[in-house]
Parts: sequence; structure tokens; C-alpha cells
Amino acid sequence: MTSELDFKSIIDATSNGLSIPPAFYSSTEITEYEIEKIFRRKWICVGRTDLVRAPGDYVTLDIAKQQIILLRDQKKKLRALANTCRHRNARLLEGAGQCKGLRCPFHSWFYGLDGTLISAPEMSTANGFDKSNYNLRSYLVEERFGFVFISVNPKADNFDNFVGNFYDLHSFWPIEELISVRRREFTIECNWKLFLEVFNEYYHLPFVHPNSVDSIYCKPKAGDLVKGEFATQFGKTHGTGGLLESSQEKALANMPRLSGPAKSGARYTWLFPNMTFAISRDALWCYEAYPIDATSCKVLQTSCFHPESVRLPDFDEKSAAYLERLDAALDEDIPALLNQQIGMSCPDALSGKFQPELEANVASFARWYARMLNWQPNG
Repeated sequence: MTSELDFKSIIDATSNGLSIPPAFYSSTEITEYEIEKIFRRKWICVGRTDLVRAPGDYVTLDIAKQQIILLRDQKKKLRALANTCRHRNARLLEGAGQCKGLRCPFHSWFYGLDGTLISAPEMSTANGFDKSNYNLRSYLVEERFGFVFISVNPKADNFDNFVGNFYDLHSFWPIEELISVRRREFTIECNWKLFLEVFNEYYHLPFVHPNSVDSIYCKPKAGDLVKGEFATQFGKTHGTGGLLESSQEKALANMPRLSGPAKSGARYTWLFPNMTFAISRDALWCYEAYPIDATSCKVLQTSCFHPESVRLPDFDEKSAAYLERLDAALDEDIPALLNQQIGMSCPDALSGKFQPELEANVASFARWYARMLNWQPNG
């Protein structure tokens, strides 16, 4: 491993309030190491539970070089299965849809919704063949707070330790009840970490979003003390953070049963490594980011509302204003990210000091990330 990417450099930087060294945003070697050390070992959030609702509903997930089928079995239990046949590894499914089982398009091996091999044509004459030895590989999966979490590591950390005191800090909002209204997927030519970082910091608002959302946000409170692998920060807002400054008159009513600070602002949370969201009094919007290579990432955006809002006769009109706000802010963030990615590639780029109040979540992630890499040069 080259000297500018050694593990000591990132520990030294992040433990002293500095950002992750720039070389960690442009190195192919580091991206491969992140996939192995983080994405294949930790819990990752793959979206909302309503991605698959009924028995037989499925969606294929191609994330960080992993191919997964997320589906519900006959008892509505959530399953995460490898999207590769146990015969000669043909891909089983594409996209999303409904099925009664999983049939391989190559040699017609057929699996139940729980991944059990049910039939394998002509295999009865194969010496020593036992169907029970050829079930699909399954992965750990958890449903919590309306989100789905997967780990491909059978020895992943205890999930309750992973989420820690997440519920205590987010219990003022009915997160689990919210419905996904739109899910978008796109590719951005920047490192996956950069995308998640820009969503989690207030510092750029007056400079990147001066006429769209900046005036809505007050200076945030200090980052919360957490137990678990996430960072979160609350800030008051003028109106709702779910709408542009020019569209506040289209605000939906508050979600039911809001309490505490939920009525007066927005909470920005980053569940490490790959999912971040903001929740305000009327909406939730979240992003997942996955590395494609060192300088590009796949991003998924999901917009969520309470069922009572969705049932309103004017919901389509009002929700369009919320979706417009998401798209407008993203259109302003992307040029900044492309520019930042170029700057990260400068040979003389150095770590910078975090602004403690305005970049609290990003600084927390940097410290977590340094611990997770735990690079050993000769390891």
C-alpha cells in the first residue's frame, strides 16, 4: 500500500478533528478495501421495508459488487438471498416484481421463496447429488424503523449494538409508519463518501443553496451523543425543510403524534456506512450511496410521507412540491461534488479542519471510518 494511503495517516487526521485524507477519495485500492472491510462485513441499509410488501414480492439489489434478491416468503418473512444459481451460477432474477418461486433461466433449477431448492431437472442420475446441499445462500436481514438492513457477513456485529440508541433519538417521529412515494436511482461521478458527507453538513448551505433552502435552516444544535454506528444532529427550521423557500405555502400538515422537537425542525441522521436521511415534521427523505469505483457511486433517493398525508385529495399536487425541492437541492449539490472530486485528486491536497457545529455528522463518520478500515500495511 502506498505511503500516502497508510492507516496511520487517517487515524492521525481524524483523531485531531481533520477530514479524511484526500487520497482516500480517489484510490482504487482503498475502494476495493472499503468493499471488503466495510460493505462485506458490516450492516448496510438497503432502503425502506415497503420495497417488498406481499409474499412473492422481490427486488434485486446490485450494491458494492454484491448481487442480492430481497423478497418476502409465504409467511411475509423478509429474506435476502444470493442472486446466483447453485448449479452453474446463472443470475436468477432482474429488476423487481412478483414470483411464486425462483427459477433459473439457464437449466430451470427451481427454488422456493425461502431459498430452498425444490427441483433440479435430470439431476437424479448425478452421483451423490442431494438437493438439501444446494439451497441458495442466504444473508442476515433485519427490519427496523421501517428500514431494511442486510449483512452478507454471517458473523456481523449484534444488530441491537449497531443501532444502539437510535430509537430514543428518533422516537418523536412515526418513522416506521411512513410510506415510500418515489424511489430514484442515479450515478454521480464522485466518491461515495463525498455524496453522503454533503447531505450531512450545514456549512455549504449559504454557498451552494443560497436561494433554495438556506434560509429555512437555523444553526443546528451540537451533534447528539450516540450509542451505535450512526451520527445524528437536530436543527430548528423556519417552515419545513421538505420544501423550497418559495413553496412553503404548499406544506402538508404535521405527521400525527409528533412530540418534543419534531414539530420545530429537522433531524439529519447518517447510519454508517451507506444510508442517510432527514426527517421533518411532514416528510422523510433518504439516500443510499454505494461505490462503483473510486470516483463514482450509485445513489438511491427515497421520498416518504405519512399515510394520512398520502390519503389527502390534494396529495399529488402538494407532494410534487416536495419532490421538486429534493431535485432542486440535488441539482445544486452535484456540481459542487464534481468540483470537490477534482480537488481531491490534486497531488498537494491535504486534510482540512472540521467546523464542529456545522460538520458534526461528517466528523463522526470520519472517526468511525478510520476505525473500520484498521489498515495493516503488511496484513
